[in-house]
Amino acid sequence: MFDYSARPNLLKDRVILVTGAGRGIGAAAAKSFAAHGATVLLLGKTEANLTQVYDEIEAAGHPQPVVIPFNLETALPHQYDELAVMIENEFGRLDGLLHNASIIGPRTPIEQLSGDNFMRVMHINVNATFMLTSTLLPLLKLSQDASVIFTSSSVGRKGRAYWGAYGVSKFATEGLMQTLADELEGVAPVRANSVNPGATRTSMRAQAYPGENPESNPLPADIMPVYLYLMGPDSTGINGQAFDAQ
Repeated sequence: MFDYSARPNLLKDRVILVTGAGRGIGAAAAKSFAAHGATVLLLGKTEANLTQVYDEIEAAGHPQPVVIPFNLETALPHQYDELAVMIENEFGRLDGLLHNASIIGPRTPIEQLSGDNFMRVMHINVNATFMLTSTLLPLLKLSQDASVIFTSSSVGRKGRAYWGAYGVSKFATEGLMQTLADELEGVAPVRANSVNPGATRTSMRAQAYPGENPESNPLPADIMPVYLYLMGPDSTGINGQAFDAQ
């Protein structure tokens, strides 16, 4: 496990947006960021899930989060612009962005992968990530110390059979992170890095590995050290790097 111990007020007064915040790693990250002092913007497509995370953060006495129902599969350019305007009006800046939302899509040989399935996975995992990043970058640049975390995968670092669109999308995610990081280097107070969560006890993992005993994998809450490190000031100057949570 990534070796880092976060101090209690690590993210005090920071405004951080988490995609796919309704469950799994996104929910764990949102709760962890809030527990360390951040105001968390909970973005996801299922409002009931987001509300549950909101309630848990509130009940714990952490800074009041914000629920943002937003469907990355169907969102149009003007909706991204409206999101940015809302955040700017409410908070004046953005200090962190965790790109966590992804879908796996069918795990089949490339030869049997339909164009529709390929494009759907690429749209959610890559196009929407790009749209969110490019639209929110001006707000991140208004922060004194901002961090963007992209979610990668071991299959986005070395290609593996049958991972199809998902694997390709994670290679693209690494490419987007590296390109952005190089553009930001030395010119803006924003850094960009990627995290490979590794095998974690989530519904997506269970979908990908139905034969695996989920109990053998750590809970999302157990892999939070690397997310806290990258989202907080201790990682200032770390840019363009690929991290493993485990």
